[in-house]
Amino acid sequence: MFKKYLKNLVFVLIAVISLNYYVLACEAASTKQDLKDQLNNAAAPGWGGEPSAGNSLPGIIQTAISAFLGLLGIIFLVLIIYAGFEWMTAQGDEEKVTKAKDTLTRAVIGLIIIIAAYSITYFVFSSLPGGDGSTPSPSPVVNTT
Repeated sequence: MFKKYLKNLVFVLIAVISLNYYVLACEAASTKQDLKDQLNNAAAPGWGGEPSAGNSLPGIIQTAISAFLGLLGIIFLVLIIYAGFEWMTAQGDEEKVTKAKDTLTRAVIGLIIIIAAYSITYFVFSSLPGGDGSTPSPSPVVNTT
């Protein structure tokens, strides 16, 4: 009975610590970007410069998808740690070892899918105009008269 509660407690602690780290990392990143945006707007002449890639629609969508995939990656990493913990505490019970191996296999496959989805998303959004901060400049109008 105590082992069951201990396993659940360890799992919850790992999940809380991972989620806390993820939230703090996202907050620090957004703070740095906000600071860069404010400095760029302050240095630009007039009312402000061009909008950054983070403020365009592709930039916002890319940030949201990246955050979601990052959260899924953390969840699968916690599942890998949990499966390893279950395997180590199985004490030779074949049913528990098989269950832990299945969980580990599924978590690794899920992590591979998440990494592939992240790389595809990065490639697609970086090739869009405004996805990586470079917007195509309009061609100059030449007056021939």
